[in-house]
Amino acid sequence: MMDFNDTLARSGSLFAAPITDANVSFEFFPPKTPKMEETLWSSIKKLEVLNPSFVSVTYGAGGSTRERTHNTVKRILDETSLKPAAHLTCVGATRDEVDAVIQDYKDAGVSSIVALRGDPPEGANRYEPHPGGYANAEELVAGIKAIGDFDISVGAYPEIHPDSPNLAADLDNLKRKIDAGANRAITQFFFEPDQYFRFLDHCQSFGIDVPIVPGILPVSNFKTLKNFAGSTGATVPEWLGHLFEGLDDRPDTRALVAATVAGELCRKLYAGGVRDFHFYTLNRADLTFAVCHMLGHRAPASQ
Repeated sequence: MMDFNDTLARSGSLFAAPITDANVSFEFFPPKTPKMEETLWSSIKKLEVLNPSFVSVTYGAGGSTRERTHNTVKRILDETSLKPAAHLTCVGATRDEVDAVIQDYKDAGVSSIVALRGDPPEGANRYEPHPGGYANAEELVAGIKAIGDFDISVGAYPEIHPDSPNLAADLDNLKRKIDAGANRAITQFFFEPDQYFRFLDHCQSFGIDVPIVPGILPVSNFKTLKNFAGSTGATVPEWLGHLFEGLDDRPDTRALVAATVAGELCRKLYAGGVRDFHFYTLNRADLTFAVCHMLGHRAPASQ
């Protein structure tokens, strides 16, 4: 593994050298209200000029946003230059129902899917496969491949999925998803570069050789972050909490701090050899746009 601290020590400031070869992708979630839809499409249009590799649209727990996800993906395909990737889960549907969604995406010209096991439906304490449905993400990936030659991304967890008993079991699960046909993995968010680089070492030891794209979450709201972390098993470092102390009523300052933290994380990952970054935008463009700018991924001058 490359020691990124040594790399930084040799290269000086994180922001000293220009970057021109970073690739980015963005995640959005389908809107629930007209106001949220307005915010989403404003964000999509603002980030479109950055020419991302793809943009993904999430899928609610228990398939709760299935129709909204589908409509958002189709609108992105029809009205923008972006390549949309639709999230799809195993939860709340039979194989035939899931296969029908996959076929519909294929017919619409959608060529990319993010295949996930999915979270338990609201009110359930643990995941249970739907009777007659796909049991897990490995089966879902294989089912997608049987219908079409989709580009498939799957989830990866630098700090282990909350339902995995240990690291070996988690890596074995990821390996099975890759062997079933996934093209890449996108990680859960994290804040310490070492967590990502250690995870890469573990993946390599399991023979996982597809790209492992780091998931980056610019922190717009620290309380919201804590809730996200609690449900995903991600660690929120103490130093990050200290940075946001006293900023609850200072949104502009929070945004400056958030952009700096995420920008520094990305530049450290870049120094360690990372060239692809996936941003969890939370349908807000400004923070992600700022971090991409610091990373060297910028809109054409005329934009």
